[in-house]
Order: sequence, then structure tokens, then C-alpha cells
Amino acid sequence: MPGPLSGYRIIELAGIGPGPFAAMMLADMGAEVIRVERAAAVRGPAPDTPNFDVLLRGRRNIAIDLKHPDGVATLLDLAASADALIEGFRPGVMERLGLGPEECLRRNPRLVFGRMTGWGQSGPYANSAGHDINYISLAGALAHFGRDGQAPVPPLNMVGDFGGGGMFLAFGVVCALLEAQRSGNGQVVDAAMVDGAATLMSMFWAFKTIGLFDENRRGANLLDTGAHFYEVYRCADGTYVSVGSIEPQFYAELLRLTGLEGDSEFSQQMDKSAWPRLKLRLAERFATKTRDEWCSLMEGTDVCFAPVLTMSEAAQHPHNVERGTFVEIAGTTQPAPAPRYSRTPGEIGSAPAHPGQHTAEILRDWGFDAARIDALLASHAVVAA
Repeated sequence: MPGPLSGYRIIELAGIGPGPFAAMMLADMGAEVIRVERAAAVRGPAPDTPNFDVLLRGRRNIAIDLKHPDGVATLLDLAASADALIEGFRPGVMERLGLGPEECLRRNPRLVFGRMTGWGQSGPYANSAGHDINYISLAGALAHFGRDGQAPVPPLNMVGDFGGGGMFLAFGVVCALLEAQRSGNGQVVDAAMVDGAATLMSMFWAFKTIGLFDENRRGANLLDTGAHFYEVYRCADGTYVSVGSIEPQFYAELLRLTGLEGDSEFSQQMDKSAWPRLKLRLAERFATKTRDEWCSLMEGTDVCFAPVLTMSEAAQHPHNVERGTFVEIAGTTQPAPAPRYSRTPGEIGSAPAHPGQHTAEILRDWGFDAARIDALLASHAVVAA
């Protein structure tokens, strides 16, 4: 069965990070997504080997010179028969190219125009350069990742680029597509990483309000490694395990399986003044066994336990193997499409493509006649690999 977004046509203007991630998610769910590369990105015939970039999977690739008037006309014609277009340029770039929302919606009033930026389309920072680390800083998120007494630690670029960025763009586009089915009208989706990262902090704003989260004490709260029962611990072999035994019944299991049941020091679970001492004691206990030994004791119990795995280890863990959480496409191991559907499952349609690999094929399939395709190729308004 085709995925839940089968039948939708989406144009992705080439970018890095969150834009391609959103496009990958949409393609994984069955949408026909074409990626528009810069003409300069084509440097000869497409190699026989697939592109290594997992974020580019599942979609064909066309190269267009958006500084050539015929290239602009080509993209506008593609947009006329698309359901959505997503782009990740700084504010104003698409307008200067003659491809802004006004022009595209004039050609296709039902079009969803998705815009991915760090700071958003407005505001004092809107035209400044930035990266994930900057967006999550301004969002009030980065300040709360890290250990007590130490500097904030960026959580890779997962919170800004992918969690607060690409996922929110994909969500926004799908919401706008649903609305367009009812109203017949498209609209602009202003997806900003700073907004998305701020939204991801919603629960902690609630915790702060009711006194359960001290924003001035990094690494001293319930979920930020302050608590001894919500922490990672080093094992005898130098690897790590994670425990999240928050609820009393899960905490009791933690004490039982670590041999600390009945120890009076652990009787007041929520006494924050005792947490540093109890963390040291648990660290000593976990250091007495290897990770595999702790797995044999705790996996499948209600401790709220899991080994801390590398990417390669995660791909081989029996739980992930049984669920098919990771797959291999063209020799590259990668996460499978998520979430899962009972009737219309997502799938990876193809390995990542190279710039311009499907230029003529896409134009033909989207309604361009052979004479126009030949003229566009001859003028270099479009380029084929």
C-alpha cells in the first residue's frame, strides 16, 4: 500500500539540515518530492554509486539555474502543479529571485509555501546568519542542557535543526495541506527553529511555573541529571547504562536490583539535598558490573532501564532488529521511516540521488513537452547529470 501522503506533489529547494530532513519525512510517508538543486551543483554525469547523504533519500533530483529567466519560469510551472513547496533561504531571497509566495500563489492559489529559517521571517535577528546552537540558545533551551556547575552542552544539532526545525516544517506543511483541502486556498508556513525549540520546552515552562524546575540550576533538576534515579552510569567495562526510575514502584525496582533495597539512605527519594550523595553511591554500585551484566539483570523489568548504545550498537540490538527500526539502503544503514501505520506504511522509495540526476525525467513527468525540455537543456536553464 502507498504511504499516507501518496498523491501529494512537493517541491524542495535544496538546502542543508532541517529542510532536507522535512523533505525526507514527507517522502518517507509517500509524497512525491522532487529536490531542486543549483545548476552549479552538477559537475558531470551522475556517479554509478548512490549519494551518501541519508537525508536526501526517497526523491528525484532536478538541477535548475534560478538566476536564468527560463529557470525561474520552469520552477513556477512546476509550482503550478505542486501541492507544496519548501525552501530554506534567508528572508527575501525567494522574493528577489521572483519566486516568492506572491508569485507562486498567483500561479497556484492552493499551494502551501513552507519556509524554513532559524530566526523566522521577521524580528531583529531575521536576516542574521546562525546555526542550531544559536537558535536553541535564544529559545531558552540550551541553557538547561548540561551538568551541575559546568557549561551548557549542545545536544548535537537535534533540538534546533531537526526537532524544532525540520519536524515543525513537516508538521506545518501537512497541517496546511489538510486545511487547503477544505478551503481551496494555500498559505505560507513560517517555520523557525527558534520557535520550534521554544515549543519543545513547553513542559519545562509548566514545571517552572509550579516550582518543579529551577531555571538557574542546570543539572540539579529532576530530568536534567540532577536526580540519582534519572541518570546515566558508567559500568565496569567503561560503557554506560541509563535509568529513569521516577515513579515509586520503578524506584523500588531500581533499589531491589542494585541490592540497595532497605538501605535507609535511599528511603527519601525526592529529597534533593540527598541526591548528590545517592548518585555517588549508585555510581559505585553500577561500576561493579559490566553493561551486559546489568542488561541481564534489568532488561525487561520495570526499572526504566536501557543500555546506552552507539549508533552501530543500536542497529544491532534485538529490540530494534525485531521492529525493523533500522534498514540498509544501497549499503548504508539508516533509520527506517517513522511513525508506523497499520494500513498505509511509509517506505524509502529510493537511495539518495545526485544533483541533476533526474532533470529530464522530472520535467517530462510533470507535463513539459520534449521540445521545451530540449530548449531548457540547451540554454542551461536546467542541467542534467
